[in-house]
Amino acid sequence: MSAEREIPAEDSIKVVCRFRPLNDSEEKAGSKFVVKFPNNVEENCISIAGKVYLFDKVFKPNASQEKVYNEAAKSIVTDVLAGYNGTIFAYGQTSSGKTHTMEGVIGDSVKQGIIPRIVNDIFNHIYAMEVNLEFHIKVSYYEIYMDKIRDLLDVSKVNLSVHEDKNRVPYVKGATERFVSSPEDVFEVIEEGKSNRHIAVTNMNEHSSRSHSVFLINVKQENLENQKKLSGKLYLVDLAGSEKVSKTGAEGTVLDEAKNINKSLSALGNVISALADGNKTHIPYRDSKLTRILQESLGGNARTTIVICCSPASFNESETKSTLDFGRRAKTVKNVVCVNEELTAEEWKRRYEKKKKK
Repeated sequence: MSAEREIPAEDSIKVVCRFRPLNDSEEKAGSKFVVKFPNNVEENCISIAGKVYLFDKVFKPNASQEKVYNEAAKSIVTDVLAGYNGTIFAYGQTSSGKTHTMEGVIGDSVKQGIIPRIVNDIFNHIYAMEVNLEFHIKVSYYEIYMDKIRDLLDVSKVNLSVHEDKNRVPYVKGATERFVSSPEDVFEVIEEGKSNRHIAVTNMNEHSSRSHSVFLINVKQENLENQKKLSGKLYLVDLAGSEKVSKTGAEGTVLDEAKNINKSLSALGNVISALADGNKTHIPYRDSKLTRILQESLGGNARTTIVICCSPASFNESETKSTLDFGRRAKTVKNVVCVNEELTAEEWKRRYEKKKKK
């Protein structure tokens, strides 16, 4: 590995924006398509109510699942296999297309989303690699519901806690880890976890996720010739939708859920704002479980892509604007990334000698 790769490097959070088409209820309500995609520019610009927003990429409503994956997420596979941490998360109001983008229809080559495509790609890369590399892949799947972490692979674990490892990196203690050796293994785990998720019917969405889901892929590899060990963690996060309670018809438990969702999303917004302001003295990661888990992804050691999902309808104009504002702030946040390498004694010695000579 070259010396350059060993030095932590700044890496801005990548923000891509995806608009879905008008849906049936918006069309029935006579909602207008209020977003403009300026001509003669790269696909990285949108305007709404006269205000222009620039992102790393903008996907129009007709963009295919494959296009979104190739241009927003595919590169993170090689990053994770090279020993970097990665994060992709979808952010937006209820019914804006987050779950469609992250998950889609698993097993359908056209409709599948980012997660199944990443899983297939990881294994395809590994199958094509040199035989002297040994891989161990573990996955975990949990949700944050009412600010409690529930293990989706062991429903008896309903309130897991966030701890820090020896490098002060947060992790969820006690989360079930499953070893997997094929895409099929992973999809089985996902189906098992999905059946345990908190879902409710709201006015905005027939199957609205009432929790943030976190799917973690942990890739460890060892080069059997030189004993070099690399590890990369990939967080794939489908956030619950931000929403105006008045629009969703939420009552009782669903209302409490909505308040909790909005509270954790505002904690996420506060972390992004603090990082964007360059106010590094205090970043309020501890204000929610969500921001604790995503601590490395926001300003830390990870290559992070945020997919902001938006409705183009006049009915949702204010929510779309606030999603776009969130994305614009997030785009200014810089992470500091480096390869996660476990050094052999020999390598430690070599580097120590090299430093002494300097």
